[in-house]
Amino acid sequence: MHQNFDPLFNDISTLRGASGKRRAFYQKLMGDCILDALWHLPSGIEIREKIDHLHDKLISKIVTLIARVDYHEPSTRFGRPYRIICDFKGERLEIVFFNFRRHYLKEKAIIGSDIMISGKLEYDTRYKQGGWRITHPDHIGTPAELPYWVGVEAIYPLTAGTNRYTVTSVIKDALKMLPQLSEWLDPDLIKEKDWPSWDKAIRDAHQPQSYFDITGEHSSRQRLAYDEILAHQLSLHLTKRQSLKLPSPAMLGDGDLRKKLTDSLPFTLTSSQLEAIAEINADMSKSLQMLRLLQGDVGSGKTLVAVMAALQAIEAGAQSAILAPTDILARQHYKTMKQLLDPIGIHVEILTAREKGLARKKILENLENGTIQFLVGTHAVIQDTVSFKNLGLAIVDEQHRFGVEQRATLCAKGNNPHILSMTATPIPRTLQLANYGDMDVSILREKPPGRHTIVTRSMSLKRLDEVVNALGRAMENKQQVYWVCPLVEESEKVDLSAVTERFDHLSAVFPGKVALIHGKMKSQDKEKAMETFSSGEAQILIATTVIEVGVDVPNATIMVIEHAERFGLAQLHQLRGRVGRGSEASSCLLLYDSGLTPIARKRIETMRATDDGFIVAEADLRLRGSGEILGTKQSGLPRFRFVDFSDKENDHYEMYSDFLSIANIDARQIAKDDPSLESERGKALRLLLRLFGKDDVLRYKRAG
Repeated sequence: MHQNFDPLFNDISTLRGASGKRRAFYQKLMGDCILDALWHLPSGIEIREKIDHLHDKLISKIVTLIARVDYHEPSTRFGRPYRIICDFKGERLEIVFFNFRRHYLKEKAIIGSDIMISGKLEYDTRYKQGGWRITHPDHIGTPAELPYWVGVEAIYPLTAGTNRYTVTSVIKDALKMLPQLSEWLDPDLIKEKDWPSWDKAIRDAHQPQSYFDITGEHSSRQRLAYDEILAHQLSLHLTKRQSLKLPSPAMLGDGDLRKKLTDSLPFTLTSSQLEAIAEINADMSKSLQMLRLLQGDVGSGKTLVAVMAALQAIEAGAQSAILAPTDILARQHYKTMKQLLDPIGIHVEILTAREKGLARKKILENLENGTIQFLVGTHAVIQDTVSFKNLGLAIVDEQHRFGVEQRATLCAKGNNPHILSMTATPIPRTLQLANYGDMDVSILREKPPGRHTIVTRSMSLKRLDEVVNALGRAMENKQQVYWVCPLVEESEKVDLSAVTERFDHLSAVFPGKVALIHGKMKSQDKEKAMETFSSGEAQILIATTVIEVGVDVPNATIMVIEHAERFGLAQLHQLRGRVGRGSEASSCLLLYDSGLTPIARKRIETMRATDDGFIVAEADLRLRGSGEILGTKQSGLPRFRFVDFSDKENDHYEMYSDFLSIANIDARQIAKDDPSLESERGKALRLLLRLFGKDDVLRYKRAG
């Protein structure tokens, strides 16, 4: 078996047609190396039909034929067409060129000779003598070249500076270097799925014979998609096994503080919360670093579970810290933590960019000497000047908003502290496997007692006056309202009502009852606006998505989202979760503009149909795809070449999800049985990891 695949990593400029100045174009289109050219698969096909006569059914089709050149009609003025008049089976056929070199055309189409022509056939009824023509044919040449221009042609994605013929040439050159490699897939799986070998899958993918061959369902594309998923899953599980070796002090608390807290609560914990607390307790009691993701729907009680974990660390004599992505969310956490922990004697403090001067200095001193037991903060916590005496647990809230390096910096503040990541964006099982295979997952599926279902309705913005009148009636009953707009100020390109304009409008209707908050305001102004709303002084809060997470006003029972068609499903669900947090029934109104796209309509239908965040997340994944589901580039989401979980044109969601489950099980077993990949199959899997750029995990293991 030919194992030398090192040439695949040679620079793409070594391929014929991609050298010199063209390298930059091909690097942008495909990537840096020859392998990237092989990964650049066709996105369409053209079928070139050899024809022997002209008829109406051939109009607009790609045809190949041999015709005799009668004469040339050169253009007499710049910009006018150059015509080559041919005879094809007794009919007049024009070959039309614009701004082309005359010398080249005269050499290619010698009068009286037969030439091969391939291109789109057209018919222009303006010509009395017959309007058959081919404008700018794809190729003209000798009759001997005809076999090369008949049949199915692969069509590749292009970028500026490339064309279909040079791209095809570059890829053909790359295919000459394709090696045969030892098989890394389970033989039973290959037999079950009837998949080709890796090298044959590549060749077949570049030689489609029908439209089906360029879909994800074709066996060659399936094989490549599964290879990519397996490489990703294997790297995650190998990383996880490596991380399990990291020592971390066991947090063996006596449970006294946790009992005091639960005894003080006016409600009982849900079974999901109790299960998550038990899982976290078991992890933190070991001398190996916990790496756990706590996910749950809006209002499922994640914060209380995190507090119980923090108390376990504090009972063991360590400190805990929670890192939030925004100042608003950090201060909301701080308020909650103070209410829960002050009565049981825990010193809680907050550290954001707003803490300055002597106050900041005092906080840093108390962190270093251990007086502060629980720190709530933003990115300010991971600055070099911040030191803990003994950080035992690091909690990362809305974890997808932080990069891997930021989380690692927080971990460096202690001796491999236990890590608890939290997200209020329910993650479908598909993405749990794809993105968090290196983490254990706890899920909160229940809502605490007393939480009401939020009734969701939709209405056209044309009925805005009706909405405002209805709000007036609700406000007479002391209800409070969120009104969310998608923009801060008017845009010439997007005709949307800005948050400032809506504030002016509603302030005129309800004077003294409306507050405003948006991302461009100063922190103290945001806090003042939130306080005005939280206290009930203002009954309507006009806001942007700055209130998406962390804002908790139990008396707010109505959420109005203006231009709901402009928001993603996950964001709509998060915004809806700002209401329904008290004892009163709550509602969410989605205001939309006319002319909804099919995807926008589906989002609104989904929101009306369910308030289950996990169902919403699955729908969001189908509509938007894995690359956007959590909305940030720092989220660590994998960017697949051959897999698209949204796949809007061809619904392959179930197939890819199935591949992910199979690969997860296989990779988990491989990481357990052969973590160094030294077996025969393990050595082949090393090739797979390198092909997909995942072999860093092997170097890391050797270095450790």
